[in-house]
Amino acid sequence: MADAETSRLCVQIVRSHFGPLTANVASALLTRGRLSLAHLIRYTMMKPRTVRAAILILVQQNILWHSNTEEEGDMLEFNTLECLMRLRFGRYVWQAEQLFGPSGAEIVQLILDHGKLQSPDIISRLSIQNPKSSSLYSQTLYKLISSAYLKPSTLLSHHSPRDKRIKYEAEEKAKIAGFPTAKELREAQETAEARLKREEEEAESVGLKRKPKDLISHRSSKASKLQQLLFSDDVYFRVNFDKFNTYIRNKLIEMAVGERFNQSAALVMRATLKASEARQKSVSDARSDPTSTAAIAMLISDDDDLSTGLVSSTKKASSASLVKDYLGLMSAVDNPTPAGKAASFISLADNKVHVEFEIVSKRLRRRVLEAVARERHGDDGVRIVRLLLDIGKMDEKQIAKVAMMPNNVVRPLLAALSSDFLISTQEVPRSADRNPTRTFYLWYLVHVDLPKAYSALLGHLYKTLYNIGMRRQAEQEEPTVKAVLAKRARTDVAQDENLLSRMERDVLKEWETKREKLTVLEMGVEEVVFILRDFDKVGSHEDI
Repeated sequence: MADAETSRLCVQIVRSHFGPLTANVASALLTRGRLSLAHLIRYTMMKPRTVRAAILILVQQNILWHSNTEEEGDMLEFNTLECLMRLRFGRYVWQAEQLFGPSGAEIVQLILDHGKLQSPDIISRLSIQNPKSSSLYSQTLYKLISSAYLKPSTLLSHHSPRDKRIKYEAEEKAKIAGFPTAKELREAQETAEARLKREEEEAESVGLKRKPKDLISHRSSKASKLQQLLFSDDVYFRVNFDKFNTYIRNKLIEMAVGERFNQSAALVMRATLKASEARQKSVSDARSDPTSTAAIAMLISDDDDLSTGLVSSTKKASSASLVKDYLGLMSAVDNPTPAGKAASFISLADNKVHVEFEIVSKRLRRRVLEAVARERHGDDGVRIVRLLLDIGKMDEKQIAKVAMMPNNVVRPLLAALSSDFLISTQEVPRSADRNPTRTFYLWYLVHVDLPKAYSALLGHLYKTLYNIGMRRQAEQEEPTVKAVLAKRARTDVAQDENLLSRMERDVLKEWETKREKLTVLEMGVEEVVFILRDFDKVGSHEDI
């Protein structure tokens, strides 16, 4: 069940997208957890017909999971992550336009509006005004599906993966004879996780089917693959958020390289990521697929002068040699130590280049943690956070000694950091009675406490996103702005905005400026949420 800040944000998103009645259903599920239809009607105090309609909307939009168990019967559960992804819908449409043109943006926007659609419905809805454009939309739809930007919506995707995982783990544990050991329990969890992942891959492998051989012309040997493949008309397609999220991750890595080195190094990193872009399916990958230096050099434009980012010699170096120099910088070949590896972006082995997503992810999340500590507790707070991250558990006197700070400054600072859930304490009693006077208290921030710190930061970020949404709503409902927006919505004014007075146009311009500023702020906060939540999925299968 989601915490208070996440629940408030999700309810606000549902209200802004689907109205107050659907938001009432979402609020009940977020507050009370999974519920049956009868309990949902009772807690929302709404008519059964209205509740059913709201459930159909949320299921169609992939925001509700439903399950049928012998103990509980038919149950409904809110999909928090799917709801929070709706904040990125505008970015997904923009990215589709950059990759596939206006037709790709129209397809992605249509599917996002409806949650899931079948391929005939997609093509017929978009080509209703211009039937001749149906072939263009069919080609673009094929590219989106074959490139994994769209994926089939299966029955498995409407069930909570947590229920499946628990069921499979119970089946694996039942096979163990006697009292299970820790190793056997871990193996049972891994087997259940592999089984769940295999089922998801098999379910998402549908969507395209090959034409029968008798329908393929022998003269079409040079025809496109689209002419030899058909869409499965009975399959519903939805947007694959993981594939679009890889572009957000790649952009963040490129920006980090530019800040660490220079823009020329960022260009090389962009080419490195683009070389393996087609094989990047999810943000949970620990590293990219291997690529060669030659492939990276081919993606560098002739107009890009890489020599400006390095100290040049009298002899003009080739583009391939400059790329190798930049790759050496980003792989920290001059510092073959654990610290150098932790500061690297890529790894080089046998002329193969890998982008280390897991290493970069840890470093970006740590940078966010240090930025929050600096903002709330100053440079002294950052010094303590870095000390605990590098060394581990230390008591108060050791922290003061190593950080070279007086005890009367360290003590309140540790308490303040602990109150913000940035650090925690570990009790080490010297006697069996756990007397506080005979107990060591060690402060730490490594391994166990980092997820807790990131979770606390996510809660504050969700609160910020909620406040941004409330500010936008308050600005929009201001009486003067509301009247002007209502007038602009009229058909005659929409066709000719000169019907608005000069004062009304000034009010409209001021409102659009405020809305743009709030949107930019929301995108900045959402990028930090991506680093802490989505980028943290690297090598992890835990639900967020």
